[in-house]
Amino acid sequence: MTYIAKPKLHHPALVKNKVGYTRRDYEGNISTLCAGCGHDSISAAIIQACWELDIEPHKVAKLSGIGCSSKTPTYFLGKSHGFNSVHGRMPSVLTGANLANRDLIYMGVSGDGDSASIGLGQFAHCMRRGVNMVYIVENNGVYGLTKGQFSATVDKGSKSKRGVVNTDEPIDMIGLALLLGATFVARSFSGDKAQLVPLVKAAIQHKGAAFIDVISPCVAFNNHPGSTKSYDYLREHNEAVNRLDFIEAREEITAEYEPGSVVEVTQHDGSIVRLRKLAADYDPTDRIKVMTYLQERAAAGEVVTGLLYLDPKADDLHGYLETADTPLNRLGERELCPGSVTLERINASLR
Repeated sequence: MTYIAKPKLHHPALVKNKVGYTRRDYEGNISTLCAGCGHDSISAAIIQACWELDIEPHKVAKLSGIGCSSKTPTYFLGKSHGFNSVHGRMPSVLTGANLANRDLIYMGVSGDGDSASIGLGQFAHCMRRGVNMVYIVENNGVYGLTKGQFSATVDKGSKSKRGVVNTDEPIDMIGLALLLGATFVARSFSGDKAQLVPLVKAAIQHKGAAFIDVISPCVAFNNHPGSTKSYDYLREHNEAVNRLDFIEAREEITAEYEPGSVVEVTQHDGSIVRLRKLAADYDPTDRIKVMTYLQERAAAGEVVTGLLYLDPKADDLHGYLETADTPLNRLGERELCPGSVTLERINASLR
């Protein structure tokens, strides 16, 4: 992985938050993702949310797996704790870290390939156990690092860069999160910063498993297969001596629309995503009604965005297990080895 550090010089007039940090202090290295990638907008939203919440960067632990999305923690909160795990295993690593030190704010960043395919089981258990974390899936429907194959979240009937039609049913991460017991469930669009920043802030402050599915278009693999300007068409009609690839810069796709309204967002390949923003009177506390509403809107071809579900009385894994208030990594030998009398009492309670 290539790291490009940003200059450390800051303008002296930059605004500082209540803990004395500028917004620049929450940034990371320079992004190496494609120009216009929606993932960079998500990183910017995380930076803005943490700055506005006056969070000290060293009190955040950011973890990821493998993929374009899992590279993004390099690009925000450069002064926080970080761990890049193996493919699909971020939730398990984060769960262990959370149990060892409950005082940190845990943020897991993953992708639709990392979480909906190889990491699906990891995602499921993380949600049902109520691990206190912000779980963000940067959802673009493709494996961007390996040239745009379908991921498990791509809609049935969608065409790949090479014109292949997806015949599989999509995995609905939002529906799974609701079924598995997540107590904060939201969806947003990477180009809607006005909506995404408050959702990230709310997820950080939520106690329990907070899941945000962010639709983040891939600018590199959305070329329409019928276009004579597509990469595939040029390769089929050109006798080249070698096979090269070039990814042109694209403009970031953004959208602004009012609560309760629907907007059609045109992708780079000409396809359209219909986004519906929740109305102001929407009730996110009834899990059954939420699931029914999402199914109804999905049948109408709409992708609902906003805070979809919230359990105002949620607890987390530490509450369920009744762990010590002091983080495990700060307990001494006396607390960890309480003696034979205590051990016998524990054993007796299990007989």
